[in-house]
Amino acid sequence: MKIGVIDYGMGNLFSVEQALKRLNCEPLITSNIEELNKCDALILPGVGAFPDAMKRLEELGLDQYIKEQLTKPLLGICLGMQLLFEKSDEVTLTEGLGIFKGHIKRFDGVSRIPHMGWNDLQFASIPDWLNEKEMPEDRFVYFVHSFYATEIAKDELVAFADYEGEKVPGIVKSGSYTGMQYHPEKSGEFGMFLLEQWLKGLEEAAC
Repeated sequence: MKIGVIDYGMGNLFSVEQALKRLNCEPLITSNIEELNKCDALILPGVGAFPDAMKRLEELGLDQYIKEQLTKPLLGICLGMQLLFEKSDEVTLTEGLGIFKGHIKRFDGVSRIPHMGWNDLQFASIPDWLNEKEMPEDRFVYFVHSFYATEIAKDELVAFADYEGEKVPGIVKSGSYTGMQYHPEKSGEFGMFLLEQWLKGLEEAAC
């Protein structure tokens, strides 16, 4: 299965590429829309500031592609997930891609920013790609972020983590779009399990 990893100059591409190879996928790192169209699914990674990332997507024409022309499943990781929401307060108020309802805001009232390290995922719903799958008892994944999704739609929340009383969306889903706030490729066995199940769900849906 060929997975397009969207390269807009702000992603930790190597770790995602290596994770896909370990799961016997063929990663293609590119910003070329024609090449992305040849892939079975796409991953939007991201490291850095929200406004800079949106500017790069716009410059490459990838914002309109993701919002209006995409005909295949897409997974956003970390900042890549946040870009799929309506807007963000990071640096300056900036419009996002608007796939998911919600507002990206900085943590407030917690003892440490960023939210960094291992945290337990709690599931609010089970997406089709996890349906009937037996999940490991250890459900810790690795987070590193100072901003998180708020005011989200209840029916789009799959899993969350509790960070000092703040409910941090960890997985969101709407149609063919999925977001993971944590880094599945850096989250040990459970993170790789979730990434693998998402990929297997693509294969099952194509059958």
